[in-house]
Amino acid sequence: MDRIGFIGTGSMGSILIEALLSAKALSPSQIVIYNRTPAKADALAERHPGLLIASDNADLAKQVKVLLLCVKPLEYRAMLEQLAPALGPEHLVITITSPIKLDQLEDQVPCAVARVVPSITNAARSGISLCEFGSRIQEPQKKYILNLFSHISHPVLVTEKFLRVASDITSCGPAFLSYLLQQMIQDASTETGISQEAATYLATQMLIGMADLLKENVFTLPTLQQRVCVPGGITGEGLVALENGVPGLFAEVFRRTHAKFAEDKVMTMHMLSNQHQ
Repeated sequence: MDRIGFIGTGSMGSILIEALLSAKALSPSQIVIYNRTPAKADALAERHPGLLIASDNADLAKQVKVLLLCVKPLEYRAMLEQLAPALGPEHLVITITSPIKLDQLEDQVPCAVARVVPSITNAARSGISLCEFGSRIQEPQKKYILNLFSHISHPVLVTEKFLRVASDITSCGPAFLSYLLQQMIQDASTETGISQEAATYLATQMLIGMADLLKENVFTLPTLQQRVCVPGGITGEGLVALENGVPGLFAEVFRRTHAKFAEDKVMTMHMLSNQHQ
C-alpha cells in the first residue's frame, strides 16, 4: 500500500492530496491521480513535482492498490464502467461520497470498500474525517485508513444510520457557521457603521480564539456561554434575539439535508443497479 490513487482532483480531491502532502503522510511519488479534465490534474502535478498522472481510471488501478474515489455521485456509473474490470481482490477502494451505499459499491467491485467523509477543515490538518467500513474490509486495511487520515484529521467511526447527520455537522458545518458569521458581520456593519473589513477581522479572531478555548478544554460550549453571559449583562440581552430566532433553525437545516440525501441515494442506487444488470 505504498502508492495511493486519487480519481477526481476537484475541490475535495485536491484538498486531501495537498493536506496529506503538507502533513508528509505521503510524498508526491506515492500519489497517482486521474481527472477527466486533464488540465486540473496537470495543474496539481505542476505544483507538486513527482506526482504521477494516469491516462485513465483503469491505468490508475494498475499502478496502485488503494484508490480514493473523489467524484460526484452521478459520475460513479461512468467511472466504474472503466475502473471495475481493472480491479482485483487485492485492491482497496475508498469513497468520499456519502450517498453511495457501501454494500451497493461492493456489488460493483471485487475488492474491499470503505468510506471516508472528509471536511474542509482537513486542509488545516484539523477537524474530523468520518470512517465507515464495508463487509470485506480486513484489519490491516482498517489500520491503514485510520493511520493515513490521522495525519490530517481525527478519524471517527460512524454507522450508516448516523452518516448524514454526522456529515452535516463535520463537513457541512463549516459552511453553515461561515454563513452565520457573515450575517453577523453584515448586520454589525449595517447597524453601527463599522467597516466590513474590521468586523470580519474581529469575527475571525473571535472564532479562532473560541476554538482554542475548546481545544484546550478551558471551557465546553455550555460553560463558555455561561461565563460570557453574566446575569443582567449586555450579552444576555443580545442572546434574547437569538433565543427568539435560532431554536428550530437547524432542525430545518437537517430536514433539508436529509431530504436531499435521500433523493441522491435513490438516484445513485438506481444508477448503480442499472449498471450492475
